[in-house]
Amino acid sequence: LGFDPIWFGVICVVVIEMGLITPPVGINVFVVKGVAAGVPMSTIFRGVLPFWVAMAVCLALLVAFPQIALFLPGQMR
Repeated sequence: LGFDPIWFGVICVVVIEMGLITPPVGINVFVVKGVAAGVPMSTIFRGVLPFWVAMAVCLALLVAFPQIALFLPGQMR
């Protein structure tokens, strides 16, 4: 398909990380809710939002510039 498998793996990891902190799955959010039982779920999701935005920006940069993900592995060749 014309894309590097290392780049694809990095993209998959970032997307899975984003999925672990957002509904409907949000497994990490439910873990935090279990540890901090007195904190409402809405507060936890508001706390997660900046991290999700940062990961979305990183994802956009990785899609726009695949060289970011391929620089270090390229040094090993």
